[in-house]
Amino acid sequence: MVDQAEKLVRPYVPALDEILGVPLPVLNDGFVRVVDYMGSDESIVQAARVSYGTGTKKIHEDRGLIRYLMRHHHTTPFEMCELKLHVRVPMDCWRQWIRHRTANVNEYSTRYSVAIDSAQTTPVIGWRSQSTLNKQGSASTLEPSIGERLSAAEAEFQKAARKLYEDRLSAGVAREQARKDLPLSTYTEAYWKIDLHNLFHFLALRMDPHAQYEIRQYAEIIGDEIVSRWCPGAWSAFQDYCLQSVSLSRVEAKMMREVVGNNIETALAIAREEGLVGAIGEPLKRNRERDELEEKLIGFGLTIPWRQDAE
Repeated sequence: MVDQAEKLVRPYVPALDEILGVPLPVLNDGFVRVVDYMGSDESIVQAARVSYGTGTKKIHEDRGLIRYLMRHHHTTPFEMCELKLHVRVPMDCWRQWIRHRTANVNEYSTRYSVAIDSAQTTPVIGWRSQSTLNKQGSASTLEPSIGERLSAAEAEFQKAARKLYEDRLSAGVAREQARKDLPLSTYTEAYWKIDLHNLFHFLALRMDPHAQYEIRQYAEIIGDEIVSRWCPGAWSAFQDYCLQSVSLSRVEAKMMREVVGNNIETALAIAREEGLVGAIGEPLKRNRERDELEEKLIGFGLTIPWRQDAE
C-alpha cells in the first residue's frame, strides 16, 4: 500500500554543506564552487540494493559494497548522485573541459553580456617547453630570464586586446562582433552539472599527470576538496581502483609474469613477437605502447628487458 511506504528524507552531507557556495580559488583568478548537490554515499548504496530504507546494513558493509561496485565497473549506482558547480575558467582550458559531453552546461554569454574583464596570467616560472615525446604536451619549465620576457609581453598583449574590445563597444559595435579578438586567456563562467559516474571519468582524465597543468588544477580542486567531502567512500574507492591503480593488457600481463620470474630472455622474445621492439641489434624505434609498459615496469621496480639488452 502507498500509505505504508516509508517517508524519505533528502540526503545531506554536512562536510560539503560547509563549503556550499564558497569559491575555491584556482589559477590567478579562477574558481570552483558548489551550487547544489543530490545524493551521497548512502544514495549509491541504496540504488545498488534497490532499497529506500536505511536497513540494517553496517557502515563497513556499505563501504564494501561501494568498493565492489567501483572494482567491477557497476556504474549506474554512481549516477544517482549529481553535483552542480559554478566555475570561472580560461577559455582555452574551457575548450578541453566542454569536450566532456556528459554534463549539463550553461555558459556566460559574451553575445548578451560584456566579456569578463579578467585573463589567466602566467608567472615568470610558469612557462613550459614543448614535450619531445608527446605532441600535445609540455615538459620542463623555461629559464626565468625567458619567462620574465614572456610574462611581460603577455601582460602587454592582454591589456591591448582588452582596450581594443572596449573601444569597439564604445564605438557601438555589437558585443557578438567586438569579442572576436579577445585572447583565449580570457575567463568565462559556467554552471556545470554532472552525475558522479561521469564526474569520475572527467577526473580520471584531467587529474592524470599527463593532462594540461591548467585544467589539472581545476580537477584536483574538484576531486580533493569537493568530491572527497561529498562522497568520501566513493572517492576512496575511485582513488584505489581507478586514479592510483595500474591496469595491464594481455601482452603486459604476459611479460610481467616472465620478468617477475626473472625470465628476461623470454620476456624480450615476447616483446619482439608483439612488435614492441625490433630484431636483435636494431635500435629502439618510437613506440608509445612500449613507453607506457616501461613506466609500469619501473613503478614495480622491475627490469626493462630491452634496455638491459641494449646495454
